[in-house]
Amino acid sequence: MKLAKRVSALTPSSTLAITAKAKELKAAGHDVIGLGAGEPDFNTPEHIIEAAEAAMKEGHTKYTPAGGLASLKEAIIKKFEQDQHIQYAANQVIVCSGAKHALYTLFQVLLDEGDEVIIPTPYWVSYPEQVKLAEGTPVYVEGKEQNHFKITPEQLEASITERTKAVIINSPSNPTGVIYSAEELKALGEVCLKHDILIVSDEIYEKLVYDGATHTSIAELSPELKEQTIIINGVSKSHSMTGWRIGYAAGNVDIIKAMTNLASHSTSNPTSIAQYGTIAAYEGSQEPVEMMRSAFEERLTIIYDKLVQLPGFSCVKPQGAFYLFPNVSEAVKMTGFSTVDDWVAAILEEEKVALVPGSGFGAPDNVRLSYATSLDLVEKAIERIEQFMNRHMK
Repeated sequence: MKLAKRVSALTPSSTLAITAKAKELKAAGHDVIGLGAGEPDFNTPEHIIEAAEAAMKEGHTKYTPAGGLASLKEAIIKKFEQDQHIQYAANQVIVCSGAKHALYTLFQVLLDEGDEVIIPTPYWVSYPEQVKLAEGTPVYVEGKEQNHFKITPEQLEASITERTKAVIINSPSNPTGVIYSAEELKALGEVCLKHDILIVSDEIYEKLVYDGATHTSIAELSPELKEQTIIINGVSKSHSMTGWRIGYAAGNVDIIKAMTNLASHSTSNPTSIAQYGTIAAYEGSQEPVEMMRSAFEERLTIIYDKLVQLPGFSCVKPQGAFYLFPNVSEAVKMTGFSTVDDWVAAILEEEKVALVPGSGFGAPDNVRLSYATSLDLVEKAIERIEQFMNRHMK
């Protein structure tokens, strides 16, 4: 049977593909260290689990409003007031089945065929695919490594056409971990206001920042930028709730209404039990969030110093998220491989270390390593990579 054109152009997720291959080797009895997954290695905090269990026992296992529970929307609104000092009404918030679903739904209601979305590179792997599924056109703007992978207002301005509908800003970034400063965001925002371009601000890693860095939402910089921005966020990374699938979007009333209408015909509603768990996540103790953040910061400090000592590796030190994104082009040359993808495949085969090639993120000279796993395992993985380099260097 012939499939729809919209799926024939999709590129499989490189992160999921490398994770699947690592699991396959592990199932065959190999000692595999997987550095590909984008989720915390901590369990969901106990008070969240207890809240979900209580919700089930109290019978909260039925349909909810398509856009999410009113009580959860209120918790999200309070979170915005506390963290970003911005106010939203309930009709400006939609709760979705994960932040990925929020982005997908947004592009579906926003884009017509040929509409362009500016995507800075390196990018999270699903951005271009979701734009293409909505019949839009991804327009890539290179975040240069010498500028810490961040695009400039001049680059943004030069990439705008009459078809430009939106730009995606992901800070802290997956895969680079870099953070845009308030000044940098304001400068980009002025370009968007000038050309009436929607800002899609993906802030899913906002709680995971290190070395005294701070996260700023572009929406908090001015009332005009707030009106021009749709914020995407969720509890997957901040509260180690990846499997619970709760994310949300906040912004323009008409856009949120359209997203809610679409969600009513696709998912019906986010999982009821997970919504009650998310209320507890935001209204309960934030100590587990800080504990996790602190653990990631400790790992980053140790692992970064070890990584940059590897021959042929250079790496912009991340300020957030839980990834390292080193440039390994020299390491690949030194070991006689033609591409980073081949080099990554060889490391998995010979040393049983799973890295994610940067080609899936629009940066073919880089690889992504997640340190959302134990410090011992990441250190062991770096030792194995060093063994691989020593064995193959010419």
